[in-house]
Amino acid sequence: MDRKFPKSERLHSRKSIKELFDKSSSFFLYPFKVIFLASESVGTDQVLISVSKKKLRKATDRNWVKRRVREAYRLNKHLLAEKSGPHKHIGLIYVSSDLIAYDEISKKIATILKKLNKL
Repeated sequence: MDRKFPKSERLHSRKSIKELFDKSSSFFLYPFKVIFLASESVGTDQVLISVSKKKLRKATDRNWVKRRVREAYRLNKHLLAEKSGPHKHIGLIYVSSDLIAYDEISKKIATILKKLNKL
């Protein structure tokens, strides 16, 4: 099982990000708003992680949250890889103004990936 998080699994193309925000479906699972779009053009699921500057003013806090979300995704992405069908572009938007412990973030990410696997 590959537990890496290479650049090919990160959503970084401006065109893809714009398409994700324009045409996607979404759901909310505190502290994340999850947006997703099935895409035939990519070979793997791609993830965008965003933390609002409006909610967390300090860059160190935003980076702290992003590191924990990336790590939780990296360790739980096997839950998403169990499906067959089109790959997804996924946006994980952190909406809380509080710093949440890694254990809770990891549980929420696992729940999100299980839900996305069913869709």
